[in-house]
Amino acid sequence: MVDKRQHPKKKDTNPTRQPVDESIEAESATDQQDYEEHHDFDDHDGVTFEVVEGEELEGGKKIRRRGVYLLPNLFTTGALFSGFYAIIAAMNGMFEQSAIAVFVAMILDGLDGRVARMTNTQSEFGAQYDSLADCISFGVAPALVSYSWSLSSMGKVGWMVAFVYAACAALRLARFNVQIDTADKRYFTGLPSPAAAAVVAGMVWCGTEYQLDGQVIAVIAALVTGFAAVMMVSNVKYSSFKELDFKGRVPFVAILVVVLVLAVVASYPSQMLLAIFLLYALSGPLLALRRKSS
Repeated sequence: MVDKRQHPKKKDTNPTRQPVDESIEAESATDQQDYEEHHDFDDHDGVTFEVVEGEELEGGKKIRRRGVYLLPNLFTTGALFSGFYAIIAAMNGMFEQSAIAVFVAMILDGLDGRVARMTNTQSEFGAQYDSLADCISFGVAPALVSYSWSLSSMGKVGWMVAFVYAACAALRLARFNVQIDTADKRYFTGLPSPAAAAVVAGMVWCGTEYQLDGQVIAVIAALVTGFAAVMMVSNVKYSSFKELDFKGRVPFVAILVVVLVLAVVASYPSQMLLAIFLLYALSGPLLALRRKSS
């Protein structure tokens, strides 16, 4: 049988033991609870689909935000889809559609950040997601489109040029992320990855429209792709056009010029887009040489 009688508690005979300060214990418990509330983000059991962000508020106190903003991330997802579709289309020999998909990704990528700022839905998750999507849409996709259209005929040299382009795009995005708080907002350091992708995609689109055999001009395609890759990781300054004031009044003739440019681009999209972005890619080193000589 089990003895259910309670045994008397032994008295503490250790003379060296110090009395416990109850206020210290209460303070420690409060600190632990506060830490768990604001720092323990992994409090889900089992399989979950959750995003938790820690955001700085006034006073330096962090709170956790669950979920993501839908609207700006929809544009980012659309840009990622366009880049992925460009790869699939190039693998199936639809080079014109793949080039157009890269330009569609550019439009959507330009909209997601602006939509986030207009609706006050910026987040660290959105910034990281946008950077990863750009690496696919403007790094991997143009490299594979160029390789499938032309560079594959050059063997090892061809896929090496394509890889160098993809790696340079990733390096360009990583450098942009770490320098975003210290860089001069008036300039980009190195050719922006969307502009580099536009040069490569414009080359493929224009060549396809003129029915050029990519294997015949493989050397030219390799030089254009390599030039765009090197310019992305260079320290050449490119204008960001952020100093332009689109909210102010402009002369009436400016509207006419915009209409004329849009009409020309709509009439000859592949030629005009290639010319515009190729001139922009060349403007950086040309202006750098001009400043150096002067």
